[in-house]
Amino acid sequence: MKTLFLLLFSGLKWGKLATSGGSMLLSLAVYASIWGWRYAAGFIALLFAHEMGHYVAARQRGLDVGAPAFIPFVGAWIALKDKPVDVETEAYIAIAGPVVGTVAALAVYLWARSEDSGLLLAISYAGLFLNLFNLLPISPLDGGRVTAVLSPRIWFAGVPILVALTLYRPSPMLLIVAILAAPQLISAWRYDPNAPENVAYYGVPLQTKLEYGGAYLALAALLAVMTYDVHEMMGPMMRTG
Repeated sequence: MKTLFLLLFSGLKWGKLATSGGSMLLSLAVYASIWGWRYAAGFIALLFAHEMGHYVAARQRGLDVGAPAFIPFVGAWIALKDKPVDVETEAYIAIAGPVVGTVAALAVYLWARSEDSGLLLAISYAGLFLNLFNLLPISPLDGGRVTAVLSPRIWFAGVPILVALTLYRPSPMLLIVAILAAPQLISAWRYDPNAPENVAYYGVPLQTKLEYGGAYLALAALLAVMTYDVHEMMGPMMRTG
């Protein structure tokens, strides 16, 4: 493992880790050193599925997009080289990640049940929780970008949830999200729905708002139920395993 780390960090000098494969290998090495390579590989695979949902959706809308990049304990992302032309396009790309990620996590869950595997169940739980967390209605998370189709001001509904999570289980990731969310919340506070630029970007039909709002709530509810159920299943399996 030490040799692998040395190889990876020496590659940093040559810019190798700027590629999707290099950053993925770095994350794999870091996670494997803590939780073992099988869990690390499964978790990264679910991260990759989530990001590829964004990637494919962006390409479907004709946007130039970079391959997924990974940072240990932060997650992964894709870099949009073109900006969405309107909030519906942004919401479409944003919700695609949790949709594909949820399908992948549920597939691992079914695999875990068929094999009676605690490891696979733990991987599926990580994937479900990851996608549920990303649906918090606050930008820059996916949930914020989806709910922006209703109004950017809905991001303030995510603030107490983020604060509660931070108080319940502090983590660097939550601090990063809070820092990135701050300027977005300031913009939402100053948001003028009648400004021409906002009408052009956020002006979508009521039907579109209802469709995305309904899809968001349904996906969030499914993930909340499944995340709780799988968490409850893991207790007995870990005690017996």
